[in-house]
Amino acid sequence: MKKIVVLAVLVLLCVTMIAGNSLAAEKVKAYTTMEEPLAKALFEQFEKETGIVVEWVRLSSGEAVARIEAEKANPQASIWVGGVGTLHIDAKNKGLTAPYNSRMAGSIPDQFRDPEKFWIGLYVGPIAFCINTNRSAELNLPLPTSWADIVRPEYEKKVRVANPGTSGTAYNMVTTLIRVFGNDEDKAFEFLKKLDRSIDQYTKSGSAPGKNCAIGEIPVAIGYLHDMVKLKVEGAPIEIAVPADGTGFETAALSLLKDGPDPVNGKKLYDWILGQSAMDIIATWYVIPLSDKASPVETGFSFSKMKLVNQDDVWDAANKGRLLDRWNKEIGASR
Repeated sequence: MKKIVVLAVLVLLCVTMIAGNSLAAEKVKAYTTMEEPLAKALFEQFEKETGIVVEWVRLSSGEAVARIEAEKANPQASIWVGGVGTLHIDAKNKGLTAPYNSRMAGSIPDQFRDPEKFWIGLYVGPIAFCINTNRSAELNLPLPTSWADIVRPEYEKKVRVANPGTSGTAYNMVTTLIRVFGNDEDKAFEFLKKLDRSIDQYTKSGSAPGKNCAIGEIPVAIGYLHDMVKLKVEGAPIEIAVPADGTGFETAALSLLKDGPDPVNGKKLYDWILGQSAMDIIATWYVIPLSDKASPVETGFSFSKMKLVNQDDVWDAANKGRLLDRWNKEIGASR
């Protein structure tokens, strides 16, 4: 009987210790704009190497800024991972993020780092088009290879793109077109009105149109090249083109959130993402990594072979509210 009592006490002590260790586990809360499988792979590796649990929520770039701003008086996360750089600049301008001089920042080129250390770039990805080859054969629809192509009558209601109000991808498209038209905003908006005739619907997330195209729900999509390359590698029947008359690109970035609940672990995650382990994972996403620690994966597309616009993320962030108001009044209101 005594042996049974002793054994029961030992079992209880073990359970208590395990529960105590679980409760004591370090953690950090994060918002991410990366696709869920990518975020999962990254954060699970961080936990494996550090023992720090990442409690994360996936949001589009626009949703992330809106949520962080709504929680400004009582921040619920300590770090924002991924998302178009213009919106990290927007968050900085709204006083939502905090500067951090990471010991790993030197691995990223100066032009992709905020001089005041509020955000730092992780990778870049150009805007591209894709077409579902099954649908294109059925409709006798060619792959558009330029912005001039995609507004032709045969593409009416056959293209899908995200809404610039909720997606950094789509806002990047708007500012790209301003540069394609020689910084003439009026000409760019006239083009956006023509493009609207080609669009069947505007999605919330920038990656959704490519996924819709991959399953044949829509023949053509506009989004980021890496999302499309990943779909094709995984077997989707799509072909891809980067617009020959000029394309812009996202700079996916990283920011610490002001007054976040886990600032120490937020900085640990920030440093780790800029390091070798994380960059090796990021390089497999078919993006163009910015870190000198990364070994890029061959995608068949090269920045050197693309006609890139003269992008200015700081201007794009400063003019975002005005440009979105104009887009909503001139284009979105008719939807």
